[in-house]
Amino acid sequence: MASEKEIRDRIKSISDTMKITRAMYMISSIKMQKARRNLKNSEPYFYALQKEIGKILYHFPHIDSMYFTDSPRRNADAPLAVIVMTGDKGMCGSFNMDVLKTAEKYVKDLPNYRFYVVGEVGRQYLTAKGYPVADFYYTSASPNMHRSRLIMEEMIQAYVSGQISGITMIYTRMVNTMRMDTEIHPMIPIDPDRFIPSDVDDDERKEQGRANPNLGQAEEEPRGQEYYSENALYLPNPHRVLHQVIYNYICGFVYGALVESSASEENSRMKAMQAATDNAQDMLADLSVSFNRVRQGAITQEITEVAAGARAYRSEHK
Repeated sequence: MASEKEIRDRIKSISDTMKITRAMYMISSIKMQKARRNLKNSEPYFYALQKEIGKILYHFPHIDSMYFTDSPRRNADAPLAVIVMTGDKGMCGSFNMDVLKTAEKYVKDLPNYRFYVVGEVGRQYLTAKGYPVADFYYTSASPNMHRSRLIMEEMIQAYVSGQISGITMIYTRMVNTMRMDTEIHPMIPIDPDRFIPSDVDDDERKEQGRANPNLGQAEEEPRGQEYYSENALYLPNPHRVLHQVIYNYICGFVYGALVESSASEENSRMKAMQAATDNAQDMLADLSVSFNRVRQGAITQEITEVAAGARAYRSEHK
């Protein structure tokens, strides 16, 4: 059995560690709440962009863009860019490994791909395992719109220049504090049909497609869905407007994924630190019992020795 001093030192060490885990829990809680608040504040704008893309495609169903799946201008033979969002540090449970295992499973059957990793943990892991990892150095801490635009502009430039055939993002979406899902989201090329509600009839879209592409104004007011019951005027032309809206939409999605991933990481770290704190408390309880037993044993031993000495003294002086 350990000595009284060893148990006392062990108790002090665990108590100091528990202070750290509690502090990390509070810090992660504040960061997670901030990330969720930022995402909530920005969501209406990006939902409006998505809705606007649907309006343009509804009024001009034959409009073309190199961002679409059926565009002949994209280089389909180039590698697929797979953006993987991980954390920059550990102590967050299985958060990083869940994303990385999903990424490995996703590219298993892909003939040509390249990883673009956000976060140091994922970059080191995939590089060490010999995967093709691009020189793409962005942190996942404290996500902001500026970093999202830098990431988006670099990826769009690679896509437009034909260096990549498309962009798929793998990140963690925080459903609630108890559930986090790893999402695989193809960003580019875009399927135009997914921006049009399923209850919109294809014949109705074609009927509303009689427009002058130079003026960008539909000739008659759409009928049916109240969502589309308005005349459309896009200047300088629908193609330019659509290009800019898609540009901002992609940037918004990158920002949303960064924030979701950051919130998920901090939530995982909160749970990990809470579990560590609970384990430390259990260990302290067990060590306290062991310490009391050792101390009581030492006291009993001292009393026994004193009593034995007293008996010996009396025996010598009878």
